[in-house]
Amino acid sequence: MTKDRLFLLDSRFSDDALPGRSFYCKDCITVEGLLAAFPDKAANLDVIRIPYPRPRALVVEALGAENQNLPALAFDEGGFVNEIEALLHALHTRHGFPERHP
Repeated sequence: MTKDRLFLLDSRFSDDALPGRSFYCKDCITVEGLLAAFPDKAANLDVIRIPYPRPRALVVEALGAENQNLPALAFDEGGFVNEIEALLHALHTRHGFPERHP
């Protein structure tokens, strides 16, 4: 059985443009929190953590070079979302995660 693939940046990364510092992606951390809070729902996804530097080969292969912004949810049947509100909505409607409170 194939699953939707969720691409996230590694939780902690560095940026060569800002040496000596470490970072996280606020949207990816939000999604990581959902995965941790609802592991039964997360089990229905293939979660792929990607290093920060571009090009992000696995993302390019799945979504195209112009769509490397993460987080991204690639649908099993084709298509994807890589904007946080649309992604959270897709996690709710496709995988049963709770809705985000307005």
